[in-house]
Amino acid sequence: MDIREIQNLIKFVAKSGATEVKLEMDDFKITIKTTNEAAEAATAYIQHMPVNTALPQAAAPQPVAPTAPAVAPVTEASDDSKYITVKSPIIGTFYRKPAPDKPMFVEVGSSIGKGDVLCVIEAMKLFNEIESEVSGKIVKILVDDASPVEFDQPLFLVDPS
Repeated sequence: MDIREIQNLIKFVAKSGATEVKLEMDDFKITIKTTNEAAEAATAYIQHMPVNTALPQAAAPQPVAPTAPAVAPVTEASDDSKYITVKSPIIGTFYRKPAPDKPMFVEVGSSIGKGDVLCVIEAMKLFNEIESEVSGKIVKILVDDASPVEFDQPLFLVDPS
């Protein structure tokens, strides 16, 4: 099961109204829980099962372009707020730069355009570029570099004006 299938499963469960779904495969187990029937957000737990084969020496993960670019869902922060919240489309580790020796994608005060890469989220050894769906200016970065993030967790506040 790849990351796209997991994302689609999370969205399907959130829209279906189910409160909990468990899926077990050969090498991993996924549990998706929603908070209530009307909830649009779901929490997914992915547990890798141990494999009885010897694992090769692991090399440092290298950023790779995802097979299909991940698109960040964008919603209004609140009715009276003028800022737009960019949320995480997947569970993983949030990185503000493409590699340790590279500059940050965006800083507070950076002007962004639609389609600009804001960050990468590593999920299951894949580095997914998170692109902006709006143009504007970064007002606040809500997550620290190299921190774990959940599905639908707010990452950035953007001023669209």
